[in-house]
Amino acid sequence: MTTIAGKLRADGMRFALVASRFNSFITDKLVQGAVDVLQRVGAAAEDVTVVWVPGALEIPATARTLARSGRHDAVVCLGAVIRGSTTHFDHVSTAALSGAAQVALEAESQGVVVTVAILTTENLEQAIERAGSKSGNKGADAALAAVELVDLRRQLRAAAGAQR
Repeated sequence: MTTIAGKLRADGMRFALVASRFNSFITDKLVQGAVDVLQRVGAAAEDVTVVWVPGALEIPATARTLARSGRHDAVVCLGAVIRGSTTHFDHVSTAALSGAAQVALEAESQGVVVTVAILTTENLEQAIERAGSKSGNKGADAALAAVELVDLRRQLRAAAGAQR
């Protein structure tokens, strides 16, 4: 039996974090959590770029641009869409998450990992819980997933090359 698993070491990896300024009282915490965990697992400060966009709808297109740039091993998408009294929440959350998922699939072919922590919550309390209180920090979780997946993809490419 062969087991391949990504390691949580970010030495030499380059990351871009795309964060929405809308609901910045939440997204600031997601960014802080992501940056903190990346540095804790070995990413150098100069290898982490934070790109701010106006809102969650702008995250996918910006993530695509960053993934195509060839300058990053992973792009982490960070945002917060909190339900209000209109259907706007449904449209924004669906478009942001679907767009980020599409970018993740496209970026795979370029060897770039895309992870997503775009919170879609019913209320402010749930957003706060997911941005660093009792439910942890989903920005940190997405950054850790990015590290693990970059390492895993590198191992899989090396194993495929060794079999040829």
